[in-house]
Amino acid sequence: MKTIDKPDEHEFQDNEPLFAHLMPDDGLLLDHLAINVQNTKSFILSLPADKLMYRYAKDKWTIKEVVVHMIDMERIYCYRILRFARNDNTILPGFNASDYISNSGANSRGVTDLLEEFEAVRISTIQLLKGLSEEALLRSGIMNGYPITVRALAYHIAGHELHHINVIKERYLS
Repeated sequence: MKTIDKPDEHEFQDNEPLFAHLMPDDGLLLDHLAINVQNTKSFILSLPADKLMYRYAKDKWTIKEVVVHMIDMERIYCYRILRFARNDNTILPGFNASDYISNSGANSRGVTDLLEEFEAVRISTIQLLKGLSEEALLRSGIMNGYPITVRALAYHIAGHELHHINVIKERYLS
């Protein structure tokens, strides 16, 4: 069983929320990633269909758009993981999540299709992380102007999912 230790706070970039604090400090990141995607799928599928298109405020995303955002972010972060783990020192830019969502077509897709894509991306994420050495997990790069380690990117993916599930529970279902 591969473990990935939780990164220190200095391994994260300064301009983003620290979502990794939502993850246990047990090193079982790969297990959590696998379990959480199943929990997320079950949770989203349990919601009434009309809630999937609900916005809790003007200009906020629908739940379908939140799912696509989690998919997009995970793909982008895995690309960054790959670059930095392979010791690529290219400075990587940030991205505007709202622009991605406005061009995603999320609301015209079926929820099952979205969740299948999310699970496929997660399986790929887990496989990528499984193949990384301890040395590769500790490598770092510059992302959006800030340094970050590979394992911090991995923990950010996991915590980001939990953050959005919490937001859905707090703001979309109350």
